[in-house]
Amino acid sequence: MRNITAIEIQKKNSKRVNIYLDGEYAFGVARIVAAWLQTGQALDEAQITKLQVEDSRDRAIQQANLFLSYRARSEHEIWQNLRKHEYLDTVIEETIERLVKGGYLNDKQFASDWVENRSNFRPRGRRALALELRQKGIDESIIEVALEEIDDESLAYDAGLKKARKLKVQDWNEFRKKTSEFLSRRGFSYSVIVPIVLRLWNEIHPKEEDYLVNYKELK
Repeated sequence: MRNITAIEIQKKNSKRVNIYLDGEYAFGVARIVAAWLQTGQALDEAQITKLQVEDSRDRAIQQANLFLSYRARSEHEIWQNLRKHEYLDTVIEETIERLVKGGYLNDKQFASDWVENRSNFRPRGRRALALELRQKGIDESIIEVALEEIDDESLAYDAGLKKARKLKVQDWNEFRKKTSEFLSRRGFSYSVIVPIVLRLWNEIHPKEEDYLVNYKELK
């Protein structure tokens, strides 16, 4: 058994306290975790371990909430963040479970919102969207559902329009090359890119025979 000889509020964080056992600093815990402690109280090793585990859980949920405050996250992103801060796997699992039950983590909603946001502000193809979601640790079945209504042709047109306008002064070959490369980097397939590049070229030039390009010329 070890005796609590002092409980001091931390100078840099008033929500945490330092616990001294037998005259020496032992560990720090959240004040809410230490609410039942008092000077002179004896603690066995099991009680000390329990205190430290409870404090780890409290700090983990606070860290996860801080991480979530910047933007929505996937379960995998939360896991990676907490691992970076050296929390035990069991504590991470419990933290994620609490966040899921509380409605703060939802991979299905995350995937749906990610696709919608990308489509509205930085359009890209199904291939690129799927890759991004995989990098976030989203399950393949969830990705498949999130991408069900994606129209690559429409998104390729939206993505390429601004780029095409900047290339208006280029000749056809240069325009086709740069616009195609741009759309390819956005994850669109060749079969989607070819007709979209043609459409963009014809739309941003005067409707004169010298400027129009026919689909046959692309082959």
